[in-house]
Amino acid sequence: MSSSDKKPWIETPLIESSTLSKHAGCRIFLKLELLQPSGSFKSRGIGNLILSELQKNSNKGKTVHFFSSSGGNAGLAAVHAARDLGCPCTVIVPHSTKPMMIAKLRDAGASDVIQHGASWFEADSYLRREFIENQVVSDSGSGQESADAGLRRDSVNVYVPPFDHPLIWEGAASMVEEMARQLPPRRSDKEGASFPADVVVCSVGGGGLFNGVVEGIEQHLKRTTSMMSGDTARRHQPVRVLAVETKGADSLAYSLRQGKLSSLTEITSQATSLGALQVAQKTFTNASSPPYGIEVISVVGSDAEAAKGSLRLADETRLQVELACGIGLEVATGQRLRKAIPDLKPETRVVVIVCGGSNITSEMLAEYRAKLQGGWE
Repeated sequence: MSSSDKKPWIETPLIESSTLSKHAGCRIFLKLELLQPSGSFKSRGIGNLILSELQKNSNKGKTVHFFSSSGGNAGLAAVHAARDLGCPCTVIVPHSTKPMMIAKLRDAGASDVIQHGASWFEADSYLRREFIENQVVSDSGSGQESADAGLRRDSVNVYVPPFDHPLIWEGAASMVEEMARQLPPRRSDKEGASFPADVVVCSVGGGGLFNGVVEGIEQHLKRTTSMMSGDTARRHQPVRVLAVETKGADSLAYSLRQGKLSSLTEITSQATSLGALQVAQKTFTNASSPPYGIEVISVVGSDAEAAKGSLRLADETRLQVELACGIGLEVATGQRLRKAIPDLKPETRVVVIVCGGSNITSEMLAEYRAKLQGGWE
């Protein structure tokens, strides 16, 4: 198998948690995406984009250098995927990026980590200007590269966005068929939907994970319902997707309240991995007008609730996730789930995507615990 044929992500386990199920009053399953090579679900989407771009350019005889402007999970996923596929990846981050994350990027194999600007926007603008936009390379190979770019005719720089790209959504969607295979089969057709879970809980930042989940469920439903009679397909309950955010990073919920794609003025949540001022257009479309057979429910919790979810997972499973992931766990095991799903039953199947994240340490979890004991809400 050549490096361009290798997938830079893995099939992750799905486990049923009896303890969390007891708290929730239904069956809770955990899709352990924190076990991906980069530590988060980003390995799927970013990995799929990098793999696709590598294959496309290799077929044209070009070598590829990837560039990411994320100092968080997307950047880390880009570095891991590029490294596993034998390609260089440079990451441009703002000066506000924590030394811990810069060290992780370097240790993961980044060919370079460049600090520029005070914000992600400034770092991203610098990346595009200096490494992407000054390339004049046509698909036919007849373009003339800029002399300033310093590029060989047989090489190309490729921009890796953090979430807003169809190939990223396609990669994230790959986890859905894994869930369908891993979940126990229903005992009878009367038990519910044609998808083997009733509810899927996922965190939303810019929407890369959410778009992939919706796309994957839609594809699964199309395949399975095509084999059913019309009456059987129509009587199935829709699959509920809980799109979970933290207050202060709830750009999807804000857009839904406005009735149009809208931007927050700033991020005030500590769950910085959810820190997209504005979700992708596709994210808003999927949430406001989901495909047939899918119902999307927007849920917003507090940073303190997110911390409770991270601690609950650590206490029950010895796994560590950042706040952006913890909020989904707390929603799935607290009162917010019953509020969102009023017809919840003991046999209801809820899959929580444990999306992971690298911005977490045991010291941070200890700090969250102390703050919660001190009345953090």
